[in-house]
Amino acid sequence: MARDVLVVGVGARRGATAGEVVGLVLDVLGAAGLRVADVSALATLDVRAEEPGIAGAAERLGVPVRPYSAGTLARVRVPNPSAALRALVATGSVAEAAALAGGGELLVPKRKSASVTCAVARRVPFSGTPASTDRAAPFTMAAMLPPTKQPDSAGPDLRHHGDAEVRGLDLTDLAVNVRTGTPPGWLRDRIAGSLGSLAAYPDGRPARAAVAARHGLPEERVLLTAGAAEAFVLVARALPARRPYVVHPQFTEPEAALRAAGHEVGRVLLRPEEGFRLDPAAVPEEADLVVVGNPTNPTSVLHPADTLERLARPGRTLVVDEAFMDAVPGEREALCGRTDVPGLVVLRSLTKTWGLAGLRIGYVLADPAVVAALQEAQPLWPVSSPALAAAEACVEPRALAEAADAADRIAVDRAHLLAGLAEFSEVRVAEPAAGPFVLIRLERAGEVRERLRALGFAARRGDTFPGLGAEWLRLAVRDRATTNRFLQALDLALQGLPRQPRT
Repeated sequence: MARDVLVVGVGARRGATAGEVVGLVLDVLGAAGLRVADVSALATLDVRAEEPGIAGAAERLGVPVRPYSAGTLARVRVPNPSAALRALVATGSVAEAAALAGGGELLVPKRKSASVTCAVARRVPFSGTPASTDRAAPFTMAAMLPPTKQPDSAGPDLRHHGDAEVRGLDLTDLAVNVRTGTPPGWLRDRIAGSLGSLAAYPDGRPARAAVAARHGLPEERVLLTAGAAEAFVLVARALPARRPYVVHPQFTEPEAALRAAGHEVGRVLLRPEEGFRLDPAAVPEEADLVVVGNPTNPTSVLHPADTLERLARPGRTLVVDEAFMDAVPGEREALCGRTDVPGLVVLRSLTKTWGLAGLRIGYVLADPAVVAALQEAQPLWPVSSPALAAAEACVEPRALAEAADAADRIAVDRAHLLAGLAEFSEVRVAEPAAGPFVLIRLERAGEVRERLRALGFAARRGDTFPGLGAEWLRLAVRDRATTNRFLQALDLALQGLPRQPRT
């Protein structure tokens, strides 16, 4: 199978140096978790192709310059056009148009420095079989058959999850974001009490009513699912979308589900130097389905509700993954109870706070027509009786009070972890953090992670998240005693790194 290659579209003012061009290209590729070795060409406007900045940058990177005429670039539709630039050179973005001129998918929209603009597109070389150009059609039962277009295997491993870091190993788990000490005894008893009904088919009506009451919504706006992961698959297969976009870095399952369903997925990559904060203007107008996490895994960013509302518009489905919202004190910035935001679909999970990852239970909150479409795509009896019992129990007043207390404790424990990490000059933390995990950046993070494993701790690697690279790790928030032991292990891991030879 031919390997995907990257084309970097470049626009530069006259006088821009090769160092400026290379610097921006490397920054953009690094932030997106992309490899310089996969870049096949720099693409630009033909009258700029021989300028020292672009030609010199291509020479340093060891790739050719691919020139395009203004007329060719003007015919390429770009996601982020500039009217002023179009008046000058006929295209709304030289960088995006040049990156896309030969076909492919825009991975990184245009990014700017003082004198240079660049964008990155993925192009699959011809391998003897014509590429599929289909888009996802409205749902039919045929959509439940295995997809004809396979998930994209290039780039980060979207199917890697934190449980792979600890499965079968005796390690202190900082790689999985499930709250420790769960499920509590009373919840175990409720689940065990449901086992007597296993001979009967599951009846989801009481749990659905309980979830609806918890959020003050009518029952027809609620769909129970086998965890949030099933909800992502249903969204990908049952809702029409011609140009879906996923805001990254975030949980990778939404993109994996969309690709498995045959969609070509655009990415909006948030930048670490901007605190991974979302600017709604970064999402292309053409996007008719947008997925964003809040708080976002793995960055721990809590986006303001009014920022997310600005993404909504008629004709667009806005999917907000609130799997970790119940770990935020007061669930501030939640959209789960809103019915006035057009196209809003909120996903919730009960597996994180309540330790039910092995039971699989979550739910969708959306317009009744959307819920009906998703439900039509579900198999019969998708949620087991024990999971339904758990759902009903976890939204009762007693459980909500316990979850609120747990969120307050997590905030205190997170502050303790952040204070300890601040003592390490080698470690940079993505802040402010609002979830039950934090994202850190350090050189040689892969080696540190392996040394931590030798010292008994599992951390989540960051290079499987689009927009991050090998220098990132995610750490689950644990109690103070566990955190103190981890900080000691981190100190030993950093001190024990072998010296790198000088070059």
